[in-house]
Amino acid sequence: MLIGTLAAIRRYPVKSLRGEDLGEVEVALGGIPGDRAYALLAHDGARAGKTYRGKENDRLHLVRDARAGQALATERGVTVEVLSGEHFFDDAPISIIVDAWMSDLNAHLGYVAEWQRFRPNFFVRASGPAIPLEGDLVGEDLVFGDVRLRVRSPIERCVTITYHPDGDPSDPRVLRFLAQERETLMGIYCDVVAPGTARVGNALYLGPQ
Repeated sequence: MLIGTLAAIRRYPVKSLRGEDLGEVEVALGGIPGDRAYALLAHDGARAGKTYRGKENDRLHLVRDARAGQALATERGVTVEVLSGEHFFDDAPISIIVDAWMSDLNAHLGYVAEWQRFRPNFFVRASGPAIPLEGDLVGEDLVFGDVRLRVRSPIERCVTITYHPDGDPSDPRVLRFLAQERETLMGIYCDVVAPGTARVGNALYLGPQ
């Protein structure tokens, strides 16, 4: 079954900071190399000893450089250290958003919500409206190019999706709608079953190809 076409690839070198768009990327068993390879560790405040995230600072997603992230934390009275490692994922190595899943949200908002709010690795343009919802895909395989993914779970969302990706005023209706109509879920987490190269324009299929 054709789900859609890969319209964008995004990697986030520093967890919670701004992502970078890629035309193609190598997908390893552990995820996209360089994705969430760094994180900010809070030394004080409510997140002391844990990663400092967008939930604690609504401006982090506007900067790419870790030093800029440190400066934003300092403005809020929090000292953070830059950590490096293989990956700093919330849950699974890969996340995906399909535009069709956002249709009801867009209708409610009265505008097309920016997919960047959801910080996926892969953004997919659906082949049509009748595609499976997130919960129906759990345990299924998704294939594009020579990459094979297995869907682990839908993604539960938090306040960060209310932030505008370019810093315009936040919109609390985004999270409110998901809480009321979608059990706060949008998008899917996936594990990598077979590594390979992903390219913008690849078709995304459900099941073996």
